[in-house]
Amino acid sequence: MRKVLVTGCSSGIGYCVAKGLRERGYQVFVTARKPADIQSLTAEGFKVIPLELADPQSVQDCAYELMLRTNNELYAIFHNAAYGQAGAVEDLSRAVLEQQFAANVFGWHQLTNLLLPLMRHQGYGRIIYNSSLLGFVALPFRGAYNASKHAIEGLADTLRLELQDTGIKICLIEPGPIESRFRANALKSLLDHVDIEKSVHRDKYKGAIKRLEKQGPAAPFTLPPEAVLTKVLQALEAKRPKARYRVTFPSSLFAVCKRVLPTSLLDRLLLAVSHQENQGSES
Repeated sequence: MRKVLVTGCSSGIGYCVAKGLRERGYQVFVTARKPADIQSLTAEGFKVIPLELADPQSVQDCAYELMLRTNNELYAIFHNAAYGQAGAVEDLSRAVLEQQFAANVFGWHQLTNLLLPLMRHQGYGRIIYNSSLLGFVALPFRGAYNASKHAIEGLADTLRLELQDTGIKICLIEPGPIESRFRANALKSLLDHVDIEKSVHRDKYKGAIKRLEKQGPAAPFTLPPEAVLTKVLQALEAKRPKARYRVTFPSSLFAVCKRVLPTSLLDRLLLAVSHQENQGSES
């Protein structure tokens, strides 16, 4: 039975992927931060390991506990746990940006490096990163999250080259809009860390807040998290997995646009998308 670690399983993509992999016969280990989520997942029969990615000691403890509970055997990691820090770049302090990278980049990197020797020893493995459409294009007022996902793409691309002569495969999942609690968490991080009333972008934040508050899909072509599960299964089970799996129509469309459009035209398109999102939230 193949053993897989899935991070960030309290809800959304992580929960869906963990549940789907377990139903398919994988031995799934999951992580969560909050005691209530750990208790809920445990009650459902999941093998849960506490993990706070922004805390290096927690990451180390998670890796060591995983090794003990798997007897040093691990087929794959699906890096999923992350959050989105909303806000204009000039409204983000250094501390807020560091916090975004601590959770979305540094924790993933540390966990990967702790588990890579295990995979090297056994001679195989899969490391799958849940990136984003915003890992290869940028949208306004998402600068911290854009930057963190661009960083993940750079690390994954580099690691794939460095592990080319091993049996360890590196894959990126690039979802686009997926149904989850992501917007609610992004709204909280915006209100917690950005002084909107003192910002030169104060009026523009009104539309962004309404978009983040909106219940249900806030963007066209939004898919359920099962769409990500399908791609994760392909990355896990393909003999020669792809470097990138794009999930939604927008992620495929903008990948093409980035290749063929001049930067100025791509910028206009991205600004139009952002404007439409925020205007649509006000209607």
